[in-house]
Amino acid sequence: MLFPEYDVIVVGAGHAGCEAAIAAANMGSKVLLVTMNMETIAKMSCNPAMGGVAKGQIVREIDAMGGYSGIVTDHTMIQFRMLNRSKGPAMWSPRAQSDRMRFAEKWRLMLEAHPNVDFWQEMVGGLIIKNGVAKGVITSLGLEIPGKSVVLTNGTFLNGLIHIGEKRLGGGRAGESAAKGITEQLVALGFESNRMKTGTPARIDGRSINWSVMEEQPGDEPAGKFSYTETPPLLVQRPCHITYTNEKVHEVLKTGFDRSPMFTGRIQGLGPRYCPSIEDKINRFSDKERHQLFVEPEGWNTCEVYLNGFSSSLPEDIQFKALQLIPGFENARMFRPGYAIEYDFFPPTQLRMNMETRLVKNLFFAGQINGTTGYEEAACQGMMAGLNAHLAINDKEPFIMQRSDSYIGVLIDDLINKGTNEPYRMFTSRAEYRILLRQDNADMRLTPLAQSLGIEVEDRMTRVDAKRKANAEIKQFFEEMSVEPSEVEKYLVDLGSAPLTQKMKLIKVLLRPDVSILGLAAIMPRLKDFIAQFDPEFVEYAEINAKYAGYIEKEQEMAEKMIRLESVKLLENFDYSQIQGLSAEAREKLNRVKPATIGQASRISGVSPSDISVLLIFVGR
Repeated sequence: MLFPEYDVIVVGAGHAGCEAAIAAANMGSKVLLVTMNMETIAKMSCNPAMGGVAKGQIVREIDAMGGYSGIVTDHTMIQFRMLNRSKGPAMWSPRAQSDRMRFAEKWRLMLEAHPNVDFWQEMVGGLIIKNGVAKGVITSLGLEIPGKSVVLTNGTFLNGLIHIGEKRLGGGRAGESAAKGITEQLVALGFESNRMKTGTPARIDGRSINWSVMEEQPGDEPAGKFSYTETPPLLVQRPCHITYTNEKVHEVLKTGFDRSPMFTGRIQGLGPRYCPSIEDKINRFSDKERHQLFVEPEGWNTCEVYLNGFSSSLPEDIQFKALQLIPGFENARMFRPGYAIEYDFFPPTQLRMNMETRLVKNLFFAGQINGTTGYEEAACQGMMAGLNAHLAINDKEPFIMQRSDSYIGVLIDDLINKGTNEPYRMFTSRAEYRILLRQDNADMRLTPLAQSLGIEVEDRMTRVDAKRKANAEIKQFFEEMSVEPSEVEKYLVDLGSAPLTQKMKLIKVLLRPDVSILGLAAIMPRLKDFIAQFDPEFVEYAEINAKYAGYIEKEQEMAEKMIRLESVKLLENFDYSQIQGLSAEAREKLNRVKPATIGQASRISGVSPSDISVLLIFVGR
């Protein structure tokens, strides 16, 4: 027999597929990763970067759970920046520019090094489904590969269609074929599918760019990192640059609107609201004279450059003419034009909270097939699908994160309870408990959960224990140590803060705006000697906990109230039309989503607080 029966078959080797495969493999499942092209495993199809606002928190959460995205990023990044430092710590978001080629290579080598991961290069054209249970996949050659569970992470490949002006090409990515057969089979089984659109900008020859007229954007010094493991520090960084469009650029782009697939109706799918194409931006924001563009290198040694903010599906001649009117790009050469891609997705309200489909047992969806956009959003879904596929075939309880646990929990909860009709992207504003869900405490929140699942995270847990101990010691030091007014007078006056009038505990001084542990340590030798024994990350974590203790406590109380609603279970196949006290909309939405708990029901769009009261009475609460 060509193939044994695998525990988990993962279809697609993008960011979702890679995390799904390694998650299941690390849990002990025998995994087959099926991809159309072994050369494009973990390919960064769009911008060569990981992290960003809320996305950086997700990468750290994946790492805290034993995933690999943070490790791969640390090994292959060329620049690191902590975004939103001028705002509160709930908004701080790590972001890294990656070397595109090295990123894909590192992921592949780490997957190949795992004894539980096998590979097969071929298109999957269908699924083996018996008695409502996924039992494997069927390839384009007609090969049947048996499996106890299947995770679909097809990205933009399901009936993918590439648009460049009036030209349309079948494909899931430039130069790669679309995947056919899966959508049609699932629709025949009763699944609902729809179309979405995303896009990418032209790639530019960096040798043809005039860098001197642009604003340089360096990385942080010293550079940070994503992973809680011992990954190598980034000692040398490559800068990014900033330039802008102008009215001449906009006028040229407008001449192509009559050939734009977006404006002529050839693209039916909705594009990402928060990452629009340049033609969409100048159409929607016609009052803006210019738009910011980020000029991002694709790696250490390549001259290929990514023009972030200039995504387009206009004809290639229009793209090129407009490009050369951008400051710094007067003599630019394109490697390839930008394009839009339209593809099938399945509304995620058809999933259970563990990423398993409601219609077919042991079939899981993750990534853009669920209507999301972004590497990070895809990767965390893949990790959760891989973990839950392993748990399902071993008859164990599903692993479900709450909204108060993580951004991952917020994302999955939003998708399944609210659905999406446009590419879903994570933002800090989507999380109601974002003071709890900071990038600096992902390990404290999630690594103990990973350990309880049986994931190998001993190295991370050792660090968690050390961080917890350091936090307690630093807190005790500040609560017990007193400071004389003369010791801190100049420091406080320089900050514009009132000087002390009497001896005071150091913790009260720290709670003042703009006062920091490092600032105090610079003028207080005994404090400097004390904090020198701790990892700087531990010191920052302790400072945030001290300064925001009141807010953290309030959010924790709110989260615990919501968690109590999560403990009130609902029958999986209950017919809500029997409860006359519910509104008509609530009956419809509850019957469609089939929430597992009262908490989940409360977050379904269209289910009001009064409907929840009716449900609580109905279940005897």
